[in-house]
Amino acid sequence: MVEAQTWTTRRMSNPRLDHPAAAAADQVLDIPATPPGDARNAAAGTHHLSPAVLTALIIASWYLSNIGVLLLNKYLLSFYGYRYPIFLTMLHMISCSVYSYFAIGFLEIVPLQHILSRRQFLKIFALSAIFCFSVVCGNTSLRYIPVSFNQAIGATTPFFTAIFAFLITCKKETGEVYLALLPVVFGIVVASNSEPLFHLFGFLVCVGSTAGRALKSVVQGILLTSEAEKLHSMNLLLYMAPMAAMILLPFTLYIEGNVAAVTVEKARGDPFIVFLLVGNATVAYLVNLTNFMVTKHTSALTLQVLGNAKAAVAAVVSVLIFKNPVTLMGMTGFAVTIMGVVLYSEAKKRSKVTNR
Repeated sequence: MVEAQTWTTRRMSNPRLDHPAAAAADQVLDIPATPPGDARNAAAGTHHLSPAVLTALIIASWYLSNIGVLLLNKYLLSFYGYRYPIFLTMLHMISCSVYSYFAIGFLEIVPLQHILSRRQFLKIFALSAIFCFSVVCGNTSLRYIPVSFNQAIGATTPFFTAIFAFLITCKKETGEVYLALLPVVFGIVVASNSEPLFHLFGFLVCVGSTAGRALKSVVQGILLTSEAEKLHSMNLLLYMAPMAAMILLPFTLYIEGNVAAVTVEKARGDPFIVFLLVGNATVAYLVNLTNFMVTKHTSALTLQVLGNAKAAVAAVVSVLIFKNPVTLMGMTGFAVTIMGVVLYSEAKKRSKVTNR
């Protein structure tokens, strides 16, 4: 009924004679995808930059934040001796909660959305639990295996995504898509067999992290597809982060003991750990923020390609910094896996075009 009245008003009225209240009503009904104020602020702050330069800067920020959080996690957990991956993940979630509230509530990067129902709350809580499992496993794996090997295993995410999509939604892909997954798995087998610092537990929890990340993407696609309940990615992070922190709190207290007191004691002896933890938590949020910005300024396919390249860059940088040994077969296996992921992306793209 409201849509019909609005359509009639627009056809029967002269735009030059419209009452201001009617114009305001139209603005309320026609909510743009991106807030006009946000667009104006972005334009005002970046009017001197061309779109290509701005996109390049955003991609560079995304790369730096992703690689930075990986290297900081590795340094803290393996070299600095701060062996509390669950507590570290909880700090990340607290950081994401605070920064998300500031970015949405004060900077108004995106409009604030509210949880509309108990059902929606439970959906977000379920995603938070899966997210916790994935991140904790990923951080734990960095205690035992190099970043380069961690990234090689993480590149197999499409393989687990295809499996969970089939098991949960019964969604079948084309034969070409499944065929492209073979080099993804084969490359990891080769890389694992030739990894000088291979650790079975680290390998298993990293595989668990990769599977959890794939499961989250599938479940998120199922649970948040309703237009009435759909949340923007930054609003979703705003609600998921504090829930994840609450889920992690009892686990860190039970498994890692009185870690808060241990951290305070360490800070008294070495204040540098405060800088490391705060910087690490801040960069962890920047990963999510820059991921949103890259998604906004590029296409989904470009994001996949950039993600594949990011894994390779992170592996190379980690080897240069931490000097972990690598073998020719290990690098070959990683390259085969990346090639398989690229083939998988192209096969998925052709499959979508065919279905359309």
